[in-house]
Amino acid sequence: MIDIPSFMLALGVGNIAFAVLMAGYTHGGPPNPGLRLWMWARFGIGVCQLLGWSRPYLGIPALNSIEGAGWVLAVSLEVAAYCMFFGFERWRRVLVPISALALGVVFAAASAGAPVSSVSMLVASIVALFAAAMAWILLRPRSHRVSLLQRIIGANDGLFAVMVALWAASGVSSVPMGQGAAQEGVFMAGYLLMIVNGFGFLLLCKQKDDLEMTRLATTDSLTGLPNRHAFLERADLARQAALRMQQPLALVMIDIDHFKQINDRFGHATGDEALAEFARTARGVLRAHELLGRLGGEEFAAILPGTELIGARQAAERLRLAVRGATVITSGTSYTMTVSIGVVVLHPGEALGAALARADHALYVAKNGGRDRVETGMPQPQPQRYALA
Repeated sequence: MIDIPSFMLALGVGNIAFAVLMAGYTHGGPPNPGLRLWMWARFGIGVCQLLGWSRPYLGIPALNSIEGAGWVLAVSLEVAAYCMFFGFERWRRVLVPISALALGVVFAAASAGAPVSSVSMLVASIVALFAAAMAWILLRPRSHRVSLLQRIIGANDGLFAVMVALWAASGVSSVPMGQGAAQEGVFMAGYLLMIVNGFGFLLLCKQKDDLEMTRLATTDSLTGLPNRHAFLERADLARQAALRMQQPLALVMIDIDHFKQINDRFGHATGDEALAEFARTARGVLRAHELLGRLGGEEFAAILPGTELIGARQAAERLRLAVRGATVITSGTSYTMTVSIGVVVLHPGEALGAALARADHALYVAKNGGRDRVETGMPQPQPQRYALA
């Protein structure tokens, strides 16, 4: 048999300790509303568990309703933290009325003089519903990106919801089997909840922060395209894949014509808008599996897997015409961009740097030939072979 009062005391102290740990983790860092709400939820749950432990010793009747209301508020905050973390937009419209209704029911039952056991079972039912909601948020079937960590936390929430619901049902059942066993199950599930969810939510936040840092390190902030380092890294992976599968791979170099004149005539803000407009236009022309990146300034590049030279040139022409049809809006006037494009197809075993040099030379020819045009790069020079006399 579990010593329930001691277990409740340990859970209360543990949850408050987690809340203090989270306060130290978030102090001085970037604002994280979801983690802050979760911290207060853990603190509230810990306080409620300490109230439950102290209630038999203090003998204050009002503690029953205060503890029940505290549980409703705490689990509501925890649900809100998950909603904020996963980007639910309308969660307040649903959660706030439900939480207010649950609080009203708990206070009404306590004010009507309901027995402590009945109020406890009512609160347990509400907590089970909220825990089930958290499990659904983490494991929702329509989500295609449920990580293993989410599954572990969600399964733990689901287990806790089931155990609390069984405890609530045992309180109103006439079968004498087992309210004590159900209560022990709840406290064991609560212990797992404290450990798994305590570290789990923190790890979820860290994963999200790490992904954001990776995105910032590999993405051009102005256009949203891969930056030079990320593009070259992915382009080389595409080159290796094309070599393994013996498929063609085209490389396209693109330069916005007279970009300096755009900045000088309309200002750098218009120049930035021109870059962003080009990126939007190019993404609309290229296929989903084709990679576009910004190499720097007004220079861009694209990798077209499975594309021969004729198809790559046709794609480049479509891109050129689409850019001509796009309009950059300035203050009072509009500006039409043009681009010069160089196209090559990588030879088997050719290094990415060599292909980039050939594409860049084709781009140079396009710009010298009048701009607003597509040029094809020269074939890779083959080593000379000398016959023996």
